[in-house]
Amino acid sequence: MYRLTLAIAVLLMSTTMNAQSKQEKEVADAVEQLRKAMVDGDSLALSNLAADALSYGHSGGKVETKAEFVGTFASGKSDFVSIDLSEQTIQVSKDVAIVRHRLSAKTNDGGKPGEVHLKIMTVWQKIKGGWKLLARQAVKV
Repeated sequence: MYRLTLAIAVLLMSTTMNAQSKQEKEVADAVEQLRKAMVDGDSLALSNLAADALSYGHSGGKVETKAEFVGTFASGKSDFVSIDLSEQTIQVSKDVAIVRHRLSAKTNDGGKPGEVHLKIMTVWQKIKGGWKLLARQAVKV
């Protein structure tokens, strides 16, 4: 009886861990799509990844709405040449995920080459079957 109980407990734990891992992978995929859309300056992809209620906080204190966030890429005001993410963690709770990582990027904002190094926290929400960026806050490293 003990072995059967132990086997069932292990099976339930592995099923729960796999379900969590699947959600974490979905969130990681959404983060990667966002990274790529920002480098490509793809305003349509950015719009599709962002929740309508997006609050996008920059390291300098500026906070943008979804329209403002997408608009900076559409206008070319924000131009990422490359973005590298590291030290990423993902924590999922039902339909909300918190992602933290370090961002190192090369920029060409307004034709001026530059670099940025930030710690980022994003909040994602599963809306209509897809993960959408709900909030973002950056701090300088």
